[in-house]
Amino acid sequence: MDLPEILCPKTPAWNGAVLDALCATWAECASLSLVDCVTGRKPGWGTEVRIGWEDNAIHGLFRCQDPHPWATKTKRDDSLWEEEIVEILLDPFGDGISYFEIEINPLNTVTDLCVRRTRTGLRKEFAWNCEGLATASGVLPYGWAAAFRIPFRALGDCHPASSLGWRANFARIDRQNSERELTAWSPTFVKSFHVPGRFGMLRFGEA
Repeated sequence: MDLPEILCPKTPAWNGAVLDALCATWAECASLSLVDCVTGRKPGWGTEVRIGWEDNAIHGLFRCQDPHPWATKTKRDDSLWEEEIVEILLDPFGDGISYFEIEINPLNTVTDLCVRRTRTGLRKEFAWNCEGLATASGVLPYGWAAAFRIPFRALGDCHPASSLGWRANFARIDRQNSERELTAWSPTFVKSFHVPGRFGMLRFGEA
């Protein structure tokens, strides 16, 4: 399957409201959907992601179908992946050597880390904090939503004005009873999101 590609438009700045359906930021963002991470098929519970950028940051919104959104963890950098989360995986330099991961749960708890490729696999560096990161989450009638704003400066010298594009993936872990559903923008065809060679291409409009 070919890698997905999307044009990320420049939009009004995010005002911090995640549940505001009339927010101009989300209305003008590009839209993408998540598929089953292993098969690439339509998932049991759908997820729409809106993505855009402003002068100094990239921002986005996950809208998750979920009859019973839940989470218990409230500590920063906790093992959120053991419950229900959405994930943003960004490789601004496109080299596949290192990338950034940010996880958000329905309680607006965040885990942020830098992932680096080593000779023996992947090393996860939880000491990294995304400086200036803003997030919000909330329950909706059909599920839950999570929004984020990531300053470009937190990721290094990667402003769209000097970048042809980023490698990226957007993902979600949903857990109903004992079942776990993994979905992603770009399917990896394994039960893991950590396949940087399968990250899609995020290009920036009006840079």
